[in-house]
Amino acid sequence: LDCLRTCGMMVSFGNASGPVPAFDPLLLSQKGSLFLTRPTLMHYTARREDLLALGADLFAVVAAGKLRVEINQTYPLADVVNAHRDLEARRHTGSTVLLP
Repeated sequence: LDCLRTCGMMVSFGNASGPVPAFDPLLLSQKGSLFLTRPTLMHYTARREDLLALGADLFAVVAAGKLRVEINQTYPLADVVNAHRDLEARRHTGSTVLLP
């Protein structure tokens, strides 16, 4: 929290590095009216129209070259079992694509 500016926001995504340790919410006000959020994609895409709008926004950013999608591994669809095993073993980085 010390690295945030006054009225800054910290966004916590997932637990890939382990759970965030508990802290006293009073620290948010003491350190400068800070905000902490823990977004979940399902809340932003619960309605179909929101899902479609966010998808369109994402593809527009990719098409404009503002976001590069890294495809670091591909598997033939017939090899989907190994793709899942590698995923479970955390052997993947970036995006994985199954090819027909």
